[in-house]
Amino acid sequence: FTGKRALNGLKLAFGPELWWGANPALLAKYRRRVLGMDITGVFQNDVARQNSSASSSFAIPIPPTRAATLSVATTAGPLGIELGGIWAGNTKLGQVFQRLSGTAGSEKVLQDRIKNSDTFGAKAKLTFSAGRWNWYAQGAMMGLVTDAGPTATQTFTGWNLKDSGSGNQVNVLTGVTATFGSLQIAPNFLWQKPLVGPMPITAPPPGRPRNIIDDPFAVRYNRETVGAELLLSYDPTPATWMYQWDNDVREDARFAANVGVVFRHQPTTRDAAIGILADGRTTFPFPGAPPARDLWEVKSRIVTAPFRSLRMIANGYVGLGEPNGNDARLIRRMGGDLRLVSGPIKLMGAVKLNDWGPYDYHRDFNLTYPLQLMGDLSYVLGTPQWFDLPETRFGIRGTWRSLDRMSPRYCPGYKNDASGVQVCDPTAPGPDGREWEIRTYLMVGW
Repeated sequence: FTGKRALNGLKLAFGPELWWGANPALLAKYRRRVLGMDITGVFQNDVARQNSSASSSFAIPIPPTRAATLSVATTAGPLGIELGGIWAGNTKLGQVFQRLSGTAGSEKVLQDRIKNSDTFGAKAKLTFSAGRWNWYAQGAMMGLVTDAGPTATQTFTGWNLKDSGSGNQVNVLTGVTATFGSLQIAPNFLWQKPLVGPMPITAPPPGRPRNIIDDPFAVRYNRETVGAELLLSYDPTPATWMYQWDNDVREDARFAANVGVVFRHQPTTRDAAIGILADGRTTFPFPGAPPARDLWEVKSRIVTAPFRSLRMIANGYVGLGEPNGNDARLIRRMGGDLRLVSGPIKLMGAVKLNDWGPYDYHRDFNLTYPLQLMGDLSYVLGTPQWFDLPETRFGIRGTWRSLDRMSPRYCPGYKNDASGVQVCDPTAPGPDGREWEIRTYLMVGW
């Protein structure tokens, strides 16, 4: 519901699942401009717990919550000022959680409870724009249960290091962009630390890793991190901004590209993630999380239209990755995809080396494939858009994967289980396996 005239600035959203995995909820937003300031208030109230079965670990229904935020934004010449406050999680008041006390080797597990002070948080942000230079700095202090959710706000460019929006943390971010003609250089930095650290799997009894279902909060994306990022962008046509969500369709440069390097120093572990059993419905907390480690990744994107009738977009990445679950194996992965559009014909190809499979449970359980190849050829009925946008098309897709002992369904040999039944033994000696499929499809869009 969007208000007009006297109700201008009011928006309401309500329903049984406003986003994937959300509880039945009511959202209200009201924005007014007062004395040169934009004042915005948002209220969320979950009216019940989502009772549908979880089908993805990215959309696990969590206990109902209630939250309200108030923000004020204004400008003073080239300086932008934003201040915000949040009250959230009062439905968790009095809930018990564990915390560690003491130094390594002499730690004790203590019991604490959520208090009123744990339901408040605040954030401040400054921006400065002058000619080719843009700069921002922001900081936040969030109570233990003041989860605000991730932000989709883009500041100046397409940085990856952002405030996770999670509660239980204090963070500081700053970055600068310098533009020289068609080239932009943009370093970015992040420091964040939880107010109450994670419960490692090595905690003495009765300690255990927290999770978002059984505990009032958990240390996940708010894990202690010192991050640095450098993003280089070449975009000769800034009117079609390279980091706009629909840039695949709108970019009109003959050639535009970027490359970004991200490094994260993570000196502690995390709390436990939630996984889904093989039945696809039953959820469970993992017994722990990967250890403290540093991660890095390099990503690049190229958009080109060498001919009026041909459009090409390429994406590539290489870096270190860790699973969502408790497996300690660190993977060194790389891959990329190439997408071509010429009139009503679309062609896509992708390759992955030592990477997770396409589904979330592959990363949850750290299931990887040595090599994955995919090709897709389709024909569009109607006005061509871009991949993943609603349109009517039919096509054919082929997928090929090699398998090793880290892959699902790999079976180089058999062994007898405890009951004497023969089962696959992925640790048996043998060559890499392989699997492939060819599918045809008709996608109807309106």
